[in-house]
Amino acid sequence: MAREALAEIADQIESLNEKIAALERKIVATVRQDEVARRLTAIPGVGPITAATVRAAVPHPGGFRSGRDFAAWIGLTPRSNSSGGKEKLGSISKRGNPQLRSLLVVGAMAILKLSRNGFGMPPWVAALQQRRPFKVVATAMANKMARVIWALMMKGEQYSAPTAMMKP
Repeated sequence: MAREALAEIADQIESLNEKIAALERKIVATVRQDEVARRLTAIPGVGPITAATVRAAVPHPGGFRSGRDFAAWIGLTPRSNSSGGKEKLGSISKRGNPQLRSLLVVGAMAILKLSRNGFGMPPWVAALQQRRPFKVVATAMANKMARVIWALMMKGEQYSAPTAMMKP
């Protein structure tokens, strides 16, 4: 009886995997047809799932004054506790779109892991890696990615990687 139960569960898992693969193919096909989403996938760390999520969550990026406002809407900017001209930044607020925030952080983590294999990083990332934990650097990169996404959506330009991010 245990084998029959496990076989049934294995069949359900296989069926779900097939459905997930079919949905993934549909998402990739939709991203290929959408010009803005296709431009977003050129950003390192942004794949078809992230691009489709951005397009679904943000149909009109003009609703944000700046890339910082967009990143704050996602929940990637640090809390500000400033007074008397003294600026103090705390942890990220995590108020915003949790799905989009986690996709951007995971994409940033993937880029940071690639840096160990010779993928170049801008100087600010390398300096931050020396003094901050891995996840803090990943969150900072996700914040930067969100700002780049907003700029590409607003200006309609193609992404051009910084020279420091070119593989040697």
